[in-house]
Amino acid sequence: MLNSRKEINEAAASKIGANIKEIRQKGGRALEELATLTGIDAEVLSRIESNEFIPPLATLFNLAKVLGVDIADFFQKTGGSEKIAVTRRDETVRIGRRPDHAQGEVDYIYEALAVRQNFRHMDPFLVEFPLQASDEMVFNSHEGEEFLHVLEGTLEFRSNNRMEVLNPGDSIYFESDVSHSFRRIGQSPAKAIAVIWNKRP
Repeated sequence: MLNSRKEINEAAASKIGANIKEIRQKGGRALEELATLTGIDAEVLSRIESNEFIPPLATLFNLAKVLGVDIADFFQKTGGSEKIAVTRRDETVRIGRRPDHAQGEVDYIYEALAVRQNFRHMDPFLVEFPLQASDEMVFNSHEGEEFLHVLEGTLEFRSNNRMEVLNPGDSIYFESDVSHSFRRIGQSPAKAIAVIWNKRP
């Protein structure tokens, strides 16, 4: 029986791949077709559906857009469409780094904070960033806009032509189709609240 926040989070996180696969199959899409539509390699999609690969948020938003669903459908199926929805601490879904993390995979830990509200326009996450060298940064882009507010530590934001250092209390707002990446700098843990607006189909 699940009796701790950690166990609940791990159980929900372990179902992300299965939920993606179920949604894909219900929509009548073959894996190869989804690969073509998203630009994600079919082998990577297969690893995601088998829960062997933790997808970055940009990949989840891409999949949700093509499959015509809300990103919340990948986390938990408890959401509704009420005007007010409260997500309790033990209902958030934390997606962590794997021990067998491969080079080139996004290395941050993200926690979905609004899993009880479907059909929303914003997706809030608590994000934790590891210490990284600049040549280890993984860049992503997706449709929409993004806001990030630093709670702890120091972050470096990079795009193709800009670099910003963000300290606690600093915020950044940018269009997400700009190729971007964050990394923690310094020895202190770095956490931020990220709110992402993703254009719906």
